[in-house]
Amino acid sequence: MTLWIVAVIAVLTIVFLLKSRDNYLELPELPVEAGAETGDVTVVIPARNEAANIARAVESLRGVPIIVVDDESSDRTAELARKAGATVISAPKLPGGALGKPNACQAGARVSHSDWILFTDADTCYRPEFLPSIMNYARSEKLDIVTVFLRQERGTLAEKLVLPYAAALYFAGVNEENVNSGRSQEALANGQCMLFRRNTYDFLGGHAAVIGNVIEDVEFASLAKRHRVRLRVLRAEGLGSVRMYGGLGGVWRGFQKNAFGFLMINKWSGFQVVLLSLLLTLWAPVIVWLVLCGWWKLAILFGLVPPVLLWRWYGNPFTALLSPIAIYFFQFIALSSVAAFVHGRGVKWKGRRVS
Repeated sequence: MTLWIVAVIAVLTIVFLLKSRDNYLELPELPVEAGAETGDVTVVIPARNEAANIARAVESLRGVPIIVVDDESSDRTAELARKAGATVISAPKLPGGALGKPNACQAGARVSHSDWILFTDADTCYRPEFLPSIMNYARSEKLDIVTVFLRQERGTLAEKLVLPYAAALYFAGVNEENVNSGRSQEALANGQCMLFRRNTYDFLGGHAAVIGNVIEDVEFASLAKRHRVRLRVLRAEGLGSVRMYGGLGGVWRGFQKNAFGFLMINKWSGFQVVLLSLLLTLWAPVIVWLVLCGWWKLAILFGLVPPVLLWRWYGNPFTALLSPIAIYFFQFIALSSVAAFVHGRGVKWKGRRVS
């Protein structure tokens, strides 16, 4: 290894990490319209063993019909959802090749009769201004689909270390202008929060069109792009939050489930994500080589590159300094995900095999 190779690795890493955070911040922010009319909308929440979260999610979306689709939960999800004010229905038996979440969403859509449907996850929570704001935005911009990235809640140390790093990788391959342009086929969506105009949802085939896809949200966005449906990707950290995965096991299984699927849908975006991941994986070997060569100052400078740039994602200097742990932990997750899907084993998520 020569110094010019180290320089190339450092420059590419810096460029990708700077671009990653900028890609996210360039997503339009949902304007707050607290006094706007909510309009005719139904909220559909698919839920499987979400007793710890479901009441909070339902109670944060007061004033509109809420349908919780209980997907064979073995805990008190259904009972707590009813107590919180939701209508609860049972998800139908999974057809062959179907996955639980899109199957439950499809069932909820069938029993709703509103002009708009908001699909959101059981582990989300919203401010009162959120629903009027997203509805006003969708109507005023004449959109058919609006999908929103929320603030990530991070409880355990594993979540605090891995989730910001995963977001940095994810947005390294995202181009805001492309995902929000009808002229590009680059697709992005967040299934934690997706608002559909009802007739557009039906036109696209509903969740039946993506019922076997592990990342049904991005597949929906890709389908919308192919049919030239007006879609907008936003962020709204101040209006809603989500605790995506709980604890070390949840982080491992969640990203193992999603990693390979994302790469298959967005090939160019996936290539950039893989490239950044590989560059960051070289972090430790390059430092060791520089130290062995006696270039201590260069080793220190190179070693600071990921933590300093990832600080923008972590928001905390201590956890940013620990980001190298996330680099290698996430690499193990990604490799296990690829191996599981290539060999047809799939992975387990909420007690079910995902293939």
